[in-house]
Amino acid sequence: MKPVWQALAWTSGVIGAAVTGAAVGAAAHSTRAAVQRKGDEAFVEEPLGRLRPDRQSTVAADDGVPLSVQEIGPASGGEPALTVVLVHGFALDSRCWHFQRRDLPGLLGPKVRLVQYDQRSHGRSGHSSKKNSTIDQLGRDLDAVLRAAAPRGPIALIGHSMGGMTIMALAEQNPKLFADRVRAVALIGTSAGQLGEAGLPRTWLSRANPVPRGLALLSELNQGLVERTRKMGDRLAWNIIRALSFGDRKVSPAVVDLMAEMIGATSVEVVTDFLETISLHDRKKALAALSTCEVLVLSGDVDKLTPFSPHAEVLAGELPDATLVKVEGAGHPVMLERPELVTNEIVAMLRRATGMKFKKGTGS
Repeated sequence: MKPVWQALAWTSGVIGAAVTGAAVGAAAHSTRAAVQRKGDEAFVEEPLGRLRPDRQSTVAADDGVPLSVQEIGPASGGEPALTVVLVHGFALDSRCWHFQRRDLPGLLGPKVRLVQYDQRSHGRSGHSSKKNSTIDQLGRDLDAVLRAAAPRGPIALIGHSMGGMTIMALAEQNPKLFADRVRAVALIGTSAGQLGEAGLPRTWLSRANPVPRGLALLSELNQGLVERTRKMGDRLAWNIIRALSFGDRKVSPAVVDLMAEMIGATSVEVVTDFLETISLHDRKKALAALSTCEVLVLSGDVDKLTPFSPHAEVLAGELPDATLVKVEGAGHPVMLERPELVTNEIVAMLRRATGMKFKKGTGS
């Protein structure tokens, strides 16, 4: 029993820090307000995370978990050249694609429809058992979404962080789909494996670290206590999220708000349920299935969670024909931090995949 109580002692220290954080929360909140007055002018009219889809549905995963799916047609109407599927990362939800969701339907060359969904236990989707909180299962979930929302025609898959791992899992499970229908794949701020070797996950994913496992045990014993204590430190967490997630401290506070809201909506139980599968993720061999696709590998050069070196470099080494893009000064949620650049790179990839000749960044 000693290791269990040792883990709980470590966990108590973390929770104690959260409680202490509540005492300085007012200062963090006022700091955020001061930043907001200086930096949010461009987002006064921006409905961040609140864009409505053309169609919303629920798709049942193979174990019955309901997945919340949204579909958006081309803004100009008519038949799209391909369907673009957006797959979000760990502790986020489909709102992280706000800017791409806003701009991609307006494309004329190529004309696209979008499909985006919340991964299991995230956003509006149903809660998963711990047993099925695995990247293998996420790959099967993506397959279920494709069969329901994009059953035919060419596809482009765009994944951020754990979303990229989800795409790799699907490639491992169904390489024929990539040969037959997947025309393009964008891997953004993600990794093919060995996440515990570099960046912040190195300590957190270590099997020798009792804190995350202690949190999991305590969450099982009294989830309400863990969540209430966590929320007491939310104001302090806002500054931590800005520092750890983004590369540029001048990032709009409205964008940090959205990031904090998504992370805050993810329970400690969900976070700990997925830790093991992320630590064991290793899908270099699965990348061979992407050899017939146009591939974009993109990452911020100050990403603290999946550092450009080695993770993006390893992906590019396994996919020598891929386009590798290092985004200077950007952190992990690069599609929120540098939305125009990321969208332009995605558009360029889609145009290469469909054989269209346009200059990069020409919009429609």
